[in-house]
Amino acid sequence: MKWFPGFNIILASKSPRRQQLLHDLGLKFTVQTKEVDEIYPGNLSREQVPVYLAELKATPFLSGLLDNDLVITADTVVCLGEQILGKPKDRTEATKILKDLSDGEHQVITGVCLTSNNKSHSFYSITNVRFKQLTSDEIDYYISEFKPYDKAGAYGIQEWIGAIGITHIEGSFYNVMGLPIQKLYEEIQKF
Repeated sequence: MKWFPGFNIILASKSPRRQQLLHDLGLKFTVQTKEVDEIYPGNLSREQVPVYLAELKATPFLSGLLDNDLVITADTVVCLGEQILGKPKDRTEATKILKDLSDGEHQVITGVCLTSNNKSHSFYSITNVRFKQLTSDEIDYYISEFKPYDKAGAYGIQEWIGAIGITHIEGSFYNVMGLPIQKLYEEIQKF
C-alpha cells in the first residue's frame, strides 16, 4: 500500500537512519538536501532549538515547490539537563560526552517541519534515555568500532552501545534514531 498518495514526499536529510525509517514506514520519497548554517539564537529553549533548525532547513525549499510536494526536515538534539550536546568533533569529545551520559538520564528531542507550497507545520518529540554506568573499555571500544562523530550525543541507540548500555527509555525509540516515526505518520495524515 502506498501511504499518502497525494504527496510527492521529499526528505531533506542526508541521514541514512532517517532515510531507512521513512522507507520502513512504506513511504515513497526522494532525498534532496540544501545546505544551511545550523546556527540558532541563544535565547531558545532546548525544545525550541531542534524545531527552529528543522524550520531553517525547510527555508531553501520554499520557492519552487510544486502543489503536491511535501518536504520533511528534521533535527535532533541530545540534552543533559539544559545543556545541548552536539556531534563530537573528535575521539576526546566523544569520550567526554559518553562519560557525561553514563549512569544517568538524558533527553533526546527531535524537531520536525512539514512544508508544502501553501503551509508549514512543525512539532517535536522528547524521549528520556537512561544509560548504565559505562566502563572506559566499553566507551573506547564503541568509539573505535562505530566512530559516532555524525551523531548528536556521540551514540546511536540502534548500535552496540545502545544494546549493552541503555537500561530504560521512555518515549519513542525511533525518535532517538532521529525521527519520531509514529508521530510523523499521524502529523502527515493531519497535514
